[in-house]
Amino acid sequence: MLIALSIRDIVLIERLDLSFHAGLTVLTGETGAGKSILLDAFTLALGGRGDGSLVRQGTAQGQVTAEFDLASDHPVRGVLAEAGIDDDGALVLRRVQHADGRTRAFVNDQSVSAQMLRGIGRRLVEIHGQHDDRALVDPTSHRALLDAYGGLVQLAETVVGQGRAWRAARTEAAQEKARLDEAAKEADFIRHAVDELTALGPEPGEEERLATRRTEMMRFEKIATDLADAQDAVGGANSPIPGLAAAVRRLERRAGEVEALVRPAVEAIDAALNALDLARTHLDTALREADFDPHELERIEERLFALRAAGRKFTCTVDDLPAVAARFADQLDALDHGAETLKGLEARAAEAEAVYRRLARDLSQKRHVAAKALDESVNAELPPLKLERARFITECQTDEVDSQADGYDRIEFWVQTNPGTRPGPMMKVASGGELARFLLALKVVLADKGSAPTLVFDEIDTGVGGAVADAIGGRLARLSARVQVVAVTHAPQVAARAGNHFRIAKEAMADLDRVATRVAPLAPDHRREEIARMLSGAEVTAEARAAADRLLKGAAAD
Repeated sequence: MLIALSIRDIVLIERLDLSFHAGLTVLTGETGAGKSILLDAFTLALGGRGDGSLVRQGTAQGQVTAEFDLASDHPVRGVLAEAGIDDDGALVLRRVQHADGRTRAFVNDQSVSAQMLRGIGRRLVEIHGQHDDRALVDPTSHRALLDAYGGLVQLAETVVGQGRAWRAARTEAAQEKARLDEAAKEADFIRHAVDELTALGPEPGEEERLATRRTEMMRFEKIATDLADAQDAVGGANSPIPGLAAAVRRLERRAGEVEALVRPAVEAIDAALNALDLARTHLDTALREADFDPHELERIEERLFALRAAGRKFTCTVDDLPAVAARFADQLDALDHGAETLKGLEARAAEAEAVYRRLARDLSQKRHVAAKALDESVNAELPPLKLERARFITECQTDEVDSQADGYDRIEFWVQTNPGTRPGPMMKVASGGELARFLLALKVVLADKGSAPTLVFDEIDTGVGGAVADAIGGRLARLSARVQVVAVTHAPQVAARAGNHFRIAKEAMADLDRVATRVAPLAPDHRREEIARMLSGAEVTAEARAAADRLLKGAAAD
């Protein structure tokens, strides 16, 4: 509930600090005293639209701070946790309004967007008035309110969850069918592609490995050619070794005749033969270690050509060929087994739909029952509010063909203001005063079912008096036993039932050049005087004070 409201430099309010309590709080004062300013400031703190004209003249900015005490399980705490906002117990909303129109919003002193502030504010406070469109009159909220009244929230959430499951299953089946249809259009090409790529067997990174090996082998090819030429020169057909060996043998046969003459030449030729033999050995080793195989190079070049040709054919890089092969294989598998898969997905979607429709039908039936009970409860509240000829109607439009995410039903609160007139949406049919009383009756019935912890009623007693005003006061008091109620009122019958009473007034400032709005809590004696003023007008008479006493005593006795 709201526990404190602080306003700085908003229109005629220079500085104001108010404390609030549980139960019914009323704000009274003469017309033009500033009650609307107070509500506009409060609305600003709740995320309402900002306006530079709200800033008090002569100041650069205004500020409104609202502090709330919430239950530990209030949904707003989940919002704070999700947004990463510190939550140490109390909740403080603050809005800064600059004179140039800019605004800043804060929750527990952490900067937030105005949209987020507005979302939190709607969960904390409902403001109802003759021309208000923020609470209850929005048809999008009516279904949730009916579900809360009928104890159907959990069932409705189950329906929503099952609806999501059905839509997901239906989408999956549709996607599988689309994939099958697409694959079927190119079945021959897919089968040929799978055969070709399976035979080719591309591997990830294969092109780079082959290209690297090809470069190495081409480099080795040049070296191997030179080595082979040298080997041929040393030990091939043109090798000097046979001739030199024959010459040595001839010289050795003559060595006995002229050894001194022949021996040096023989030894030199032997050394040359040994050197040539050693060179041939080194050349053989070098050729083996050069690792050049012309057949391997040919195989590598053929493989690279085949891979790159496949890449061009399937318009992808060589490295992507394995993924392309896998995709074609999946499509072929879908063709071969897709009908069975699709049948299973469609069966699962049909089963999910059947469960959804069973739950949605059950929810719809229970909503219709709850709608009748809600209508009876609200209509029972109308006669004392001078709406005895009016009817409240929960309009349930059920369409099992065009089902919504949360069931078959479109729910909207309608009213019929007089017999013989056509019922219609509450916001369109009811006049300002009638709408306020319809909303009050509805809130009395729904107060502990999906209601915000603080309700504000802005002059819903305008244009009524006597028994009707007393009935309004009685219902506000009943509401305040379950939620915090703040009412701006001109009716003494309403004011008399309050547990907390504030009086709003304009006062001239010391410099007499301007006025300011003041709000003061009233002690019991001052409450009687204020209620007497509301009864009699500018001049408070003894009769008015006596009447005020009777109202206060009667309210206390109820």
